Amino acid sequence: MNIKIRMGMIGGSLDGFIGSVHRMAAALDGKIELVCGAFSSDSNRSIETGNSLYLPADRIYASYEEMILKEAQLPSNVRMQFVSIVTPNFLHANPAALALQHGFHVLCEKPLALSLDEAIKLEKLAKQTCLLFGVTHNYTSYPMVKEARQLIQSGKLGKLRKVIVEYPQGWLAEPIESDGQKQASWRTNPKQAGISCCVGDIGTHAAHLAEYVTDLTIQELSADISTFVDGRLLDDDVNMLLRFEKGVKGLLIATQIAHGEANELKIRVYGESGGIEWLQSNPNFLHIKQNDKPEQILQAGTNHSYLSEQTRLHCRIPAGHPEGYIESMANLYRNFSIAVDSFENKKSINPLFDFPTIEDGVRGMKFIETAISSGKQNAKWLSL
Repeated sequence: MNIKIRMGMIGGSLDGFIGSVHRMAAALDGKIELVCGAFSSDSNRSIETGNSLYLPADRIYASYEEMILKEAQLPSNVRMQFVSIVTPNFLHANPAALALQHGFHVLCEKPLALSLDEAIKLEKLAKQTCLLFGVTHNYTSYPMVKEARQLIQSGKLGKLRKVIVEYPQGWLAEPIESDGQKQASWRTNPKQAGISCCVGDIGTHAAHLAEYVTDLTIQELSADISTFVDGRLLDDDVNMLLRFEKGVKGLLIATQIAHGEANELKIRVYGESGGIEWLQSNPNFLHIKQNDKPEQILQAGTNHSYLSEQTRLHCRIPAGHPEGYIESMANLYRNFSIAVDSFENKKSINPLFDFPTIEDGVRGMKFIETAISSGKQNAKWLSL
């Protein structure tokens, strides 16, 4: 990669929070340059955001349509090469489709679309254009998550038996959407979030993490869906039984009404020979547990030769220096930029620098719709 990969952004205005996270992550490795943006449906807010990021006035756009159409007319060595979409759910599919139609790679926030039908159409378009499409399930970009996957694939745990994955939050324990809190307002609004709040917002992260770490797909689920806050239109809690392929059983808990919890994402996997545990609030450590041995704790770090090659490639600094959420997101952006560079220079894409794809995004939408359908049928077992 001799020049930076040029990125455009849709969404991510100054009054949001996730846009700045994406921009920091994209910039961390120095491989990506933000060259344009349509940061808000409010043109004044988009201009204000673009100015604060020191973008040229003619690369700050009033709408995503204007941005994509005008960028497509620029010389190939000037225009953006991919677009990062960081809007609410209902503004994922149309911008992504328009970008693909005009020759731009796409990196999109999850869930992929407002509905499964939208997601499937988008997947077909991505395959027709042969362009790259990533989805920002960034939790699987943590180094020790990759180490957990590698250990399981190596047979360290033996034949898998059980998976427990949890994602508790507490920020929606009160009806803050009634007071106009922006992040709560759109996530609890079916017109903007789709058919789910909790399952779509964090349950999909938990499910994707479980499938990635185990390299197994969820085949059936039984979901007990709840809305605890009076007047809320979408779910804020789910308890779910899972049946993976190869007879592995699982449990998924996701909630946004657990007072005092922030983003305590946790996964435990147990096999015939041992178990592993990883916790996002302490992400640099992976616990290995076996009945006849003391607990072993593996630590992230570029200097730890006992880690797999892929894990070390996703560590940035020696052990003892904490890495966290921004770095995991940066790993995803770096890997996507490497893929874009390889694609455009007709080189093979290195599988060690993996990232969630549109197929993962479609699977996430299937997960949401299956879970909500199960919940409406009194936790009926349904195939995924």
